[in-house]
Amino acid sequence: MAFIRKKQQEQQLQLYSKERFSLLLLNLEEYYFEQHRANHILHKGSHHERKIRGSLKICSKSAIFEPDAISQPIIKIPLRDCIKIGKRGENGANRHFTKAKSGSISLIFSQVYFIKEHNVVAPYKIERGKMEYVFELDVPGKVEDVVETLLQLHRASCLDKLGDQTAMITAILQSRLARTSFDKNRFQNISEKLHMECKAEMVTPLVTNPGHVCITDTNLYFQPLNGYPKPVVQITLQDVRRIYKRRHGLMPLGLEVFCTEDDLCSDIYLKFYEPQDRDDLYFYIATYLEHHVAEHTAESYMLQWQRGHLSNYQYLLHLNNLADRSCNDLSQYPVFPWIIHDYSSSELDLSNPGTFRDLSKPVGALNKERLERLLTRYQEMPEPKFMYGSHYSSPGYVLFYLVRIAPEYMLCLQNGRFDNADRMFNSIAETWKNCLDGATDFKELIPEFYGDDVSFLVNSLKLDLGKRQGGQMVDDVELPPWASSPEDFLQKSKDALESNYVSEHLHEWIDLIFGYKQKGSGAVGAHNVFHPLTYEGGVDLNSIQDPDEKVAMLTQILEFGQTPKQLFVTPHPRRITPKFKSLSQTSSYNASMADSPVSPGEESFEDLTEESKTLAWNNITKLQLHEHYKIHKEAVTGITVSRNGSSVFTTSQDSTLKMFSKESKMLQRSISFSNMALSSCLLLPGDATVITSSWDNNVYFYSIAFGRRQDTLMGHDDAVSKICWHDNRLYSASWDSTVKVWSGVPAEMPGTKRHHFDLLAELEHDVSVDTISLNPASTLLVSGTKEGTVNIWDLTTATLMHQIPCHSGIVCDTAFSPDSRHVLSTGADGCLNVIDVQTGMLISSMTSDEPQRCFVWDGNSVLSGSQSGELLVWDLLGAKISERIQGHTGAVTCIWMNEQCSSIITGGEDRQIIFWKLQY
Repeated sequence: MAFIRKKQQEQQLQLYSKERFSLLLLNLEEYYFEQHRANHILHKGSHHERKIRGSLKICSKSAIFEPDAISQPIIKIPLRDCIKIGKRGENGANRHFTKAKSGSISLIFSQVYFIKEHNVVAPYKIERGKMEYVFELDVPGKVEDVVETLLQLHRASCLDKLGDQTAMITAILQSRLARTSFDKNRFQNISEKLHMECKAEMVTPLVTNPGHVCITDTNLYFQPLNGYPKPVVQITLQDVRRIYKRRHGLMPLGLEVFCTEDDLCSDIYLKFYEPQDRDDLYFYIATYLEHHVAEHTAESYMLQWQRGHLSNYQYLLHLNNLADRSCNDLSQYPVFPWIIHDYSSSELDLSNPGTFRDLSKPVGALNKERLERLLTRYQEMPEPKFMYGSHYSSPGYVLFYLVRIAPEYMLCLQNGRFDNADRMFNSIAETWKNCLDGATDFKELIPEFYGDDVSFLVNSLKLDLGKRQGGQMVDDVELPPWASSPEDFLQKSKDALESNYVSEHLHEWIDLIFGYKQKGSGAVGAHNVFHPLTYEGGVDLNSIQDPDEKVAMLTQILEFGQTPKQLFVTPHPRRITPKFKSLSQTSSYNASMADSPVSPGEESFEDLTEESKTLAWNNITKLQLHEHYKIHKEAVTGITVSRNGSSVFTTSQDSTLKMFSKESKMLQRSISFSNMALSSCLLLPGDATVITSSWDNNVYFYSIAFGRRQDTLMGHDDAVSKICWHDNRLYSASWDSTVKVWSGVPAEMPGTKRHHFDLLAELEHDVSVDTISLNPASTLLVSGTKEGTVNIWDLTTATLMHQIPCHSGIVCDTAFSPDSRHVLSTGADGCLNVIDVQTGMLISSMTSDEPQRCFVWDGNSVLSGSQSGELLVWDLLGAKISERIQGHTGAVTCIWMNEQCSSIITGGEDRQIIFWKLQY
């Protein structure tokens, strides 16, 4: 699936260049620098002289000649095997650094490879012995430069130490990159504005291609230094859906860009030379994409999977993606589990637990006798100890499975050879048996086993993969008896992956690969300990001073395989399958549906009962973004809505009050009272007057009918942070450390007469008050301060009931439960705290990884707006996050829900208001 898609993309690029040449013809960690049109001269100077037309390609460790005629093989001459490199003059003499303008390039060497003769993919043919090849360039003036380049690269290839070779080739590469820059003529539009340019490499399986990255206000470009396989790769920023930072070669240098929501194959994978360049480019793309959907967390995918919103297959794909697994990096290729244990029966019984592999154990622990031998060796081993000498995922294992569709990758990895025929992927049953019994074989599977493309099981390319000891040729993969065809095998494998048994046990395998049994004591107890070098952070390459040792270490790690990034540190919950679902929940839900006076799917309920309110909260996890509008220039700070729902009033740090029509979807009014930010707003009963609080210490009254400021209350000595209204009383919180209660006598005729205010009470605090809220009866008030204290006040006596220091920073929002028994508070510390009103006791505390800026709740569930822009649904009784819903591109700063709980609007730092829709 993943690799097949990637290979198809590369084949499309190959069509662009119409070449047999591929970067896979290079050695691992080799670069392709330049090409020159040339003739290969055979029998130079004799009567039999013949010219073969083609292209001479200069690479960091070899010279490659690709003939135009596909009947002729591609010639690869390793530079380390060269005896002499120079110019060949007209008289046939081999001369170094002559000034003659005419002549050819002569290579005298001891070994040469012949590849893809007649365009057939096959093991490379090798010819040994001293020989000379002559290449005549179309542009004679370039001969001297090419010879000098070859001599320089030859010196690098002949250095004794691998680290020195790598350092010299890297210096040559960086020098070439420094002498070039991105060709701005490649911009799609002459009006594009350049934001950033830097050096990087485009990563595809087994190869990297150096060049220049350029980002403008509309496009991301990559221009390969060598112009291969096309002059420039361009991605429109508008198409980008996801971007991920990656570790590449154990370093934080990778960036993967996706233009799809769910595909595992990215549109480009870039490796940078400096982490700062990677981070800057990530920032530019994320900043440009105002509607960029924030990356999901493992927990959010987990909860979707738990509730059946994601299949087992989709969930594993997402976990692989989050754990740095990419189909562009064979050392970190996505890993999937062996599911089926029975590969001998004629029928596959998915209702029989014996059909399945034990998902609670790693492959190495499935055979008890083998495990005992491994444990004995483990006990006798000095530190650092490990149980398994090979990994469950490595480039070799990936290509073992995919050799029939990716033979050139196997040849690249294995120096031009296929594996021994008896060690090839010949049979599903044989491979499974070897994973159970083999002394060093502990490999898992890859996504292709649960995909739709059967080509990796079929030798459709008619490759000559060798002859087995029994005399039979390696051809299609032998399937188990219960599979009638490759298509049937994949379908039954998919059915097994989505079966009830696997759904009930998949969390156990996730614990091993992505979770708490991956490392530490959990791994030891689960017999899941691999070599230390395979784990993230197992070695610090920067601390290794010896370049030789560093290169050897990196090569070993990349070839051996890497353990995924750890996503979970506590046991992963099991999936909620039908037989585990609560019957009482189901019947309650059905009863609510039956009693509801409206049909499911309607947006507004005129006759809403308590039962249908409950129904709304039961479905709060299905909240969907309906419409969004950017109506402010700064963060939105307050939302209030007319009783009929047609007019939406918002305040913002841009100092304006806006009136937005939900029906016409147009901004109707924009009012500014001062040049200071407005902090909150509310509508007085009757929908005639809007009240706003301001950072200029005032509270403003605005008459909707007359379209003007009706009154100003200058009641505080510092910014007014929040206001509430109930029964002709105004409650105002301020950074001047007070909450004031005012009697507000409404004007007899709105717009013609000023309000009259009397200060009834002043609730003193030690520090700035950032938020307040009233209980439904307006007998209690809760306030939150900038130092993290929650205060509960009795308004009938204006006395402090409880003072609870429960946050380590600003209290962002507070609210009473509908029954006034509890107070919920959120803070900049990411905590959600539930306080008992009667005793003042902190009875529950949940934490998130970011501040929850605002919320609404019904006493059991919470819908909160987070710093990242997500809406989070919290199950307080279950002490967990039920859902994460993507919304704003900046912090959610305010949230409004109508009395019937059927309409929700949020405002954010991204200057947008979002209308949300409940799905039933």
